[in-house]
Amino acid sequence: MAPFPGSGLAKGLAVTLRTMTKKTVTEQYPDTQPDLPPRTRGVIGLFEENCTVCMLCARECPDWCIYIDSHKETVPAAAPGGRERSRNVLDRFAIDFSLCMYCGICIEVCPFDALFWSPEFEYAETDIHELTHERDKLREWMWTVPAPPALDPAAEEPKEIAAAHKTAEKLAATQAAEAAEAAQAAETMQTPEAAAPAETPRANPAKPPQPEPAKPPQPGPAKPAQPDPTEPPEGQS
Repeated sequence: MAPFPGSGLAKGLAVTLRTMTKKTVTEQYPDTQPDLPPRTRGVIGLFEENCTVCMLCARECPDWCIYIDSHKETVPAAAPGGRERSRNVLDRFAIDFSLCMYCGICIEVCPFDALFWSPEFEYAETDIHELTHERDKLREWMWTVPAPPALDPAAEEPKEIAAAHKTAEKLAATQAAEAAEAAQAAETMQTPEAAAPAETPRANPAKPPQPEPAKPPQPGPAKPAQPDPTEPPEGQS
């Protein structure tokens, strides 16, 4: 069904009339800070520990307002016989907010979560050169970044968190096994020696058994002399 002529005008006037009847509310800024949504694009914060100097943010920035300097360092081998590695060390990370158009491309392309939006917006300066914030200032903005929203209860656990939980459980199981072995060893050391079964002495195979020396005969009581049958008994001639 085609709309009748003038329906758009009527809808617009209805919105105007509803707005005219509402009470005007003026926020008393700066005495009262505005309640901004957490995803407000105020300023960009830098989490320096996650930056690997991959230069993706600087290359993808349409305004070329990100300046990065770095140098390479040699990392010794972790194990004997291993190879040395080289890694990039961040020297400078600056953003010129007089050129930035707050498109957020640098935050989206960062593969290591080193850049975040902060809802802070009070960083006006009287000199345009002071709008170039170095990494120390960007680090301070990082502490104003709000926490990420909670996940949907029905959503799957992120792979990173699942891997971290698996590693933590494996480490806890290893530590529990080591503690059990240590406790068992301590109990064995504290057991009295009388409880252990007596061992039968074994012959030394290196030395043959020696015979015991013969004992001399012991002298017994004297026996009465036997009469000689050839001799007549006493009292007979």
